[in-house]
Amino acid sequence: MGWREDANAICAALPGATLSDPWGGGHDCWKVGGKMFAVQGVEPGCSVKCPDIETAEMLRETTAAIRAPYVHRSWVKLPEGSEMGEVAHRIHVSYSVIRRALPRKTQASLPEWEGR
Repeated sequence: MGWREDANAICAALPGATLSDPWGGGHDCWKVGGKMFAVQGVEPGCSVKCPDIETAEMLRETTAAIRAPYVHRSWVKLPEGSEMGEVAHRIHVSYSVIRRALPRKTQASLPEWEGR
């Protein structure tokens, strides 16, 4: 598998994760409870949500992460080729942030998740 496929496999393994291409053109948009937690566009790399703007800024200052285009400043884009362990960690953090922000009824409708 390639880097993009590996990142998609990490997303697919998360409980209740769904894949869509809402903008067309080959985007891999991963959602939980209808809310996006990771996206890979036509440009290589994976965009993920951070817990807050400060974390996103820290990642941009200390890693190869850049500001993710078209989304809030609390998102970063990890370039293709980033170490897969870090990518997995950032995807899991993003999933956790988004899932915990969902309404309780929506959370209750999702499969169990040990990260609660």
